[in-house]
Amino acid sequence: MSDRPDRRPAKDALFDGFASIARALSSGRRAEIVELLAQGERTVDDIAGELDQSLANTSHHLRTLARAGLVERRRAGTHVHYRLASEEVLELWWALRRVAASQVEGMDELAAGYLGDRTQVPLLDREDLLARLGSDEVVIVDVRPAAEYAAGHLPGAISIPPDQLALLDDLPADREVIAYCRGPYCVYADDAVRRLHARGRRAVRLEDGLPEWRHAGGGVEAGTTP
Repeated sequence: MSDRPDRRPAKDALFDGFASIARALSSGRRAEIVELLAQGERTVDDIAGELDQSLANTSHHLRTLARAGLVERRRAGTHVHYRLASEEVLELWWALRRVAASQVEGMDELAAGYLGDRTQVPLLDREDLLARLGSDEVVIVDVRPAAEYAAGHLPGAISIPPDQLALLDDLPADREVIAYCRGPYCVYADDAVRRLHARGRRAVRLEDGLPEWRHAGGGVEAGTTP
């Protein structure tokens, strides 16, 4: 049975409100901003650099996300900083990502086009990592940009940013390396593992990233890079 005619405008408005979230995330660049801000607060300049977009385009995307209530902003001097509005926004992004991976035709090919062949990149799950934290047989490496490491990282992890992967060669040869980055669709940890394997080193990547680890209740340290 249809709703009463006098309720139709109100119902239309309600469902348009729901759909406003989908509209805000209808750009790949805005979805990428959400994943970036899941790592921590960033300035507009930082976000523009990560996206390889102009400040004007980046600001437009951020205003769209802010109007939908997905991000918040604060001003510090001449800089404007953005962050995700809530944990629910992060959970929404993960849900969208899962549905796309299972329902959108060709997503595996799209992922492989960016991430490459992952068959030779062994994974480690959170439970196994928990069991190995603090062990002197492993070294945990955060291969995200230095600013993200400083905002928060796994306990005991050392920072080797993606543009300094040559530093991996200086890690103790008798330890297995556990590399992690932004999440399952981040290529930095894959690159680190492949580099170490090419040099005969033992290395795995954490299947998730820091946001998933933190959301599951894992401990996080913050501080500047060494």
